[in-house]
This record gives sequence, C-alpha cells and structure tokens, in this order.
Amino acid sequence: MRRLRKTKIIATLGPSSSSASMIEALHLAGADVFRLNFSHGDHKDHEERVDTIRALEKNSGRPIGILADLQGPKIRLGTFKDGPVLLENDAMFRLDLDETPGDKTRVSLPHPAVLESLEEGSILLLDDGKLKLTVMEAGTDFADCEVTVGGKISDRKGVNIPNALVRMSPLTDKDRKDLDFALSLGVDWVALSFVQRPDDIAEVKKIVAGRAAVMAKIEKPAAVEALDGIIDLADAIMVARGDLGVEMPIQEVPAIQKKIISRAREAGKPVVVATQMLESMIAAPVPTRAEVTDVANAIYDGTDAVMLSAESAAGEYPLEAVSMMNDIAEVTEKDPMYQGIIDSKHGTLEATTADAISAAATQVASTIGAASVVTYTTSGSTALRAARERGKTPVLVLTPSLKTARTLALVWGLHCVHTSDAKNFAEMVDKACKISFAEGFTRPGDRVVIMAGVPFGTPGSTNILRIAWVGEQ
Repeated sequence: MRRLRKTKIIATLGPSSSSASMIEALHLAGADVFRLNFSHGDHKDHEERVDTIRALEKNSGRPIGILADLQGPKIRLGTFKDGPVLLENDAMFRLDLDETPGDKTRVSLPHPAVLESLEEGSILLLDDGKLKLTVMEAGTDFADCEVTVGGKISDRKGVNIPNALVRMSPLTDKDRKDLDFALSLGVDWVALSFVQRPDDIAEVKKIVAGRAAVMAKIEKPAAVEALDGIIDLADAIMVARGDLGVEMPIQEVPAIQKKIISRAREAGKPVVVATQMLESMIAAPVPTRAEVTDVANAIYDGTDAVMLSAESAAGEYPLEAVSMMNDIAEVTEKDPMYQGIIDSKHGTLEATTADAISAAATQVASTIGAASVVTYTTSGSTALRAARERGKTPVLVLTPSLKTARTLALVWGLHCVHTSDAKNFAEMVDKACKISFAEGFTRPGDRVVIMAGVPFGTPGSTNILRIAWVGEQ
C-alpha cells in the first residue's frame, strides 16, 4: 500500500471507530498511525484496539504506528453547594484547599502544587478561558482573586494558568498506570501532555527506557519558552492547539505553530499538528473551507503529520474525515509551489558523515531523476535524516526492526518495509532494487539511490551512497 502523499495522518480511535472493520477502513483511507487517547476509555478498550491494529498490520503487510496519548494533570475546580454561580466583574473570589462545596465567594481548588505556584498577578482562566481571575494575594493554601472577566461557573470546570510555572509533574498517578499499561501493549509512541520544561521529558524517558519514542505536546506558554530544550530531549513534538489557544492569545497560535514546526524540522525531529483540524466533520460530512486551508497550511509548512481527534474518535463521519484529510494532503503536495516552499525552509546540516550522506543522496536523486531513495536503517536515525531533507524523491526505508518501521510510520515521506538486513554489498543493491520495484516505486530501467552503512547491521554507521539501475524483476 503506497500512499500518494508524504505528509502522514494520525487518526484517534474511540466509540465511532473501534470495530475491526472501521479500523481497517480508516487505514485503507489514509490513516498511517492510530492514537489511543487515555483521557477516555478503559484499559480493556485500548487493549482490544491494539490487538485489532496488530492483526490488521499482519494481514496488510504494512507497519502501522500506535500512539498512546496520556491525559496529564487536569486542573479542575471543586463543586458548588447550590449549583452554578455567577461571578461578577471586579468581585473577589477565593480559591482554597477546603473541600466544602463552594458559593459565589469561594470554591475548592484541590491542587496544592498549583496554589503554591501562584503569586500576585498570576492569571487563572476558568472553563476554557470563558472566565478570567487575577490573583491579588496568595498563600500556600489559598489565592484571593479579582474577577477580571465574569460569567457563570459550575462544578469541576477546568483551570488554566498561562503565566505561571506550576511546580508539578506532568505525570499523575493515573498517567503512570496508563504508561505502564501502554508500554506492556507495545505502543510505538507515548505523548506527554502539559509539558512545561525539558525535565518533564527526561522524567518520562527514564521510565520508558527506550521501549517507545516520546512525543512532547506543546500546549503551555512555559513549553513555548523552553521549546529548544524540549525539542532536544523529545523524540517528536506535537503542536497541541487546544490548550495552547486557551493559555495564549488565540491570534498568536498560528505564528507559534509555524515556529514549532520550523524548530522541529531544523532539529530533524518529527512534528505533528493537532486539534480542531476538521472539527466541523464531527457532525457534518464535509469540512469548512477554513478548516481545509488550515490543514493545507500545516502541510505547506512541512509538518510530518496531521492529526484527527474527535473527528475520527467520536464523530458521525470518521471515514469521511480521514478520506478528506488524505485528499487535502495529496492535492496540496501536487501544487507546483509546494516543493519550492518546502525547500525554502531547509535546516542546517550537522558535521557528520551520516548527515552528509543523507543530504548528498537527496541531491543526487534529484539531479539524476532517480525513482526512489532507498535507506537501510536499524535504529531509524538514517531514515530521520533522509526525511529532514524533505526531498521530492520518494524515500523507501528497509529495516530489520519492526519496532523501528512502526515508529517511523508518522515521519514525513517515509515508506517503511520490514525486511532482513543486507549481508553484503551485492545483496544490498539487489534487495534495494527488488523491494523498490515490488512496492511500486520503480520500473525496469529506473535508477535508485541507496544509503547504507558498513559494517552491515551496525546502527549509526551510514557511510555508503550507491546509484543502481533497476533491471527486469
């Protein structure tokens, strides 16, 4: 199954997309990676979905990636004694640790670490930013606030704190249990919510211990400020525009999205754009023109993948949403301006043999009109370098590691095949030509550019560039 686009598609599974027939249909329509949202569903649900995906993978012969998205710390208010209350502008309102049901003067905020992080001038946004409080005085167990933007508030509404670094781990007790379970299922990616600093990534990577790749979700101002350090430690980045659009002025989100994509591309780290991409398709069979433009703009910026959330998980038209995302990506990438825009945002190469070989392979393939670039990789690092070049020639990845093939399923432009490693130079060329032909990339008489490393099977040893002709197969 060869995609006619290089941008990958991540589809979230949920009530609308849990059956084996629907998961297969979504994969055929364009889903390269499936997301398990641990904010919803129980472990049994997720296990059944993983089993279904792995069975589909075996039957289709195509590596499929699985992303486990952890819920993260959800900061919520307590309850109110007599139902919703109206907070009026300029009124004073206290947040404290007292779990007694609240009223129009106070309510519980049962998060000691949050209260300890607040100081005079801190801003709190309630109910997805509908209400705004400004802290006038704070202690270790309370915060007296002025209502800056009032409105009706009710039980358990969410709280965002845009201008404070909250001294709490991004992993809750629930997240730790979910993480252990997800790793036991063999997921390929783990997405960490509400990252604030590089140390958050380091904490999770220590637990994961190489069993999966770690994706940092950028959805807080503190994460934007610490972006370079987070990118250095994370294996991939997600532009999570939901909370980002609440905690920062919404008009700044497009520029921040472009900045994150650009920085991730420069570092050679995969980047995903997510949240509300085709939101109207939750209830309608076609998206708005603005949504189509939003998806296309992310593709023009060179994002590795675009993600569907509720559209495929709980919407009425999950298959149509994936098909539409696929169609947008195909048409956008056919635009004559697309490759020029992509080429104008090229990152700086590292002074390594592997980077030099990858850049040279892309250039040589373009110059001679090669049908494909074939890269052998065990760890995936060579393939990531090839993807960072964002060349116009298709990249075929041959790897003896099924885990690596699954992980690379969300990376721009990579078509992964799980196969045994080459044992010698002649086999390297022969296997590259045969598989390139079998996968539909080449015809007899075409040329392929091959990247590999000697000694064969040694991770990180890319040091060979070879041009080969594809003969009769």
